[in-house]
Amino acid sequence: MNIAIIGCGYVGYAVAQLWQQKMTFMVTATTTTPERVSTLQRVAQKVVVTQGNDREQLKSVLKNQDIVLLSIGAKGANLYEHTYLNTAKTLVEVLQDTPSVKQLIYTGSYSVYGDHNGAGVDEETLAQPIHDNGKILKATEDVLLGASSEKLHVCILRLGGIYGPNRELIKIFSRVPGTTRPGNGEDAANWIHLDDIVGAIEFVRLNHLQGIYNLVDDADLTSRELLDSLMEKHNLTKVEWDNSSKTNRPYNAKVSNQKIKAAGYKLIHPYIIF
Repeated sequence: MNIAIIGCGYVGYAVAQLWQQKMTFMVTATTTTPERVSTLQRVAQKVVVTQGNDREQLKSVLKNQDIVLLSIGAKGANLYEHTYLNTAKTLVEVLQDTPSVKQLIYTGSYSVYGDHNGAGVDEETLAQPIHDNGKILKATEDVLLGASSEKLHVCILRLGGIYGPNRELIKIFSRVPGTTRPGNGEDAANWIHLDDIVGAIEFVRLNHLQGIYNLVDDADLTSRELLDSLMEKHNLTKVEWDNSSKTNRPYNAKVSNQKIKAAGYKLIHPYIIF
């Protein structure tokens, strides 16, 4: 089986590690960073340096592929359209002439739901991002879902905040101890461990899932609860909250993971590892 990973970063590399162990898989990985080639060669039989909107390069990468994992990440807040939307448009164009590809899996973000004041959302909830980059992510989903057909299964995983090895929560929030943050800390915290992202992607592949699936853990914490527990675990000064200042987060929703669990996926880390 031939599998292409478009954007082999933190998530893509971990998935490539799993797939490379399967003796019948031929993994092709792409990166925009030439310095990463030698690293990616440890987990992929072929590595290609390319931008996501390079049609000819992408056409070459996708030739004779069976499955495509799109797991890209913007290197700056002003690069979302270039990284996500333009790549999706180019990929869909190329897929029209690449009948060998039967499955497309995309790692998106729950931020597309927008601000629901902490209320619960699921895959049937209308995504209404209020931030420009959230709108770009939603447009990216729409482009990819538009390519779905009987011959091409498209599955979108809306991920929570990503953490895991070398991206532990204490590292992510390393500058937070003893600080004062805006708001009351009651906004919903939605996280997912790298192990579960890899596990869910493999589950999607094996079960040929289509459509949108949220991927978050069962923790059901607020930001205040999350940071209080993290600071306590590491014996650090607790975070204070300033109710007089409004939080600047453009999304706040309690994300349901019931759909993917109902499909049969069992979380490896249902609760946050502090």
